[in-house]
Amino acid sequence: MTEEAGGRETVGSVLRACALLGHFGADRPVITLAELTALSGLNKPTVHRLMTTFVEAGWVSRDAAGAYRIRMPLFAIGAAALAEFDLRAEARPALEALAAEFGDTAFLMVPAEAGAVCIDRVEGGKPLVLAAVGIGTVLPYHAAAAPVAMVAFDPTIRARVLAEPLPAFTSETHVDPAEFAAHLEHVRAEGVSRSRDDYLTGVSAVAAPILGHHGSLVATLSLGGRSEDFAGAAGESRAAAVRAVAARLSATVAAARL
Repeated sequence: MTEEAGGRETVGSVLRACALLGHFGADRPVITLAELTALSGLNKPTVHRLMTTFVEAGWVSRDAAGAYRIRMPLFAIGAAALAEFDLRAEARPALEALAAEFGDTAFLMVPAEAGAVCIDRVEGGKPLVLAAVGIGTVLPYHAAAAPVAMVAFDPTIRARVLAEPLPAFTSETHVDPAEFAAHLEHVRAEGVSRSRDDYLTGVSAVAAPILGHHGSLVATLSLGGRSEDFAGAAGESRAAAVRAVAARLSATVAAARL
């Protein structure tokens, strides 16, 4: 990457170096030069030069076998970031990007006793404005993509919801406990929840869970809009994008041990 490719205010070598550090994690605390070269796609001399710089700075150590390990200064930096961790602020750029890409409304919701609570939303450029679901709105757990994703990925919520009546909001709402339970298994297997006209007629959505430490449910990320925009290939592209963004946020949240 050149400075021109990243913009005049960026330094390509710094971006490459930061990308190398991004390969370290709880599941991969020690990485060899050969592994870093393969993971990064950079040539070995470049990786060696950048990692040697980190060693000199005291951010990384290298053992006798030539493998690299993160040192305490980086943990201190990470701890400072986690102390100020704000899920809404962390997710906001993702909401804005999804709304801009697809033109739909992007939502961030969290579970609560009464249902799924919308804590942030970003409207896209499509004419349908989902005024019925604003910040502070509480949605029932058995309708709409985001609440259903919560039920699918939280055993406690699932047990409670399946033991209660499932009132209909439209003709497409899940009202049969056995059928809803089967649907939840499908959602878990696919990693994304899809709804079509089940809460608001003419409105569809896709949602994916944001999971924290040990896979616990923290929130959901979703896109909602006109049902015709969520059919076929357009729907699949939305589902793939939401799933991918939620996975990235899950990694960040898990690192914060939420």
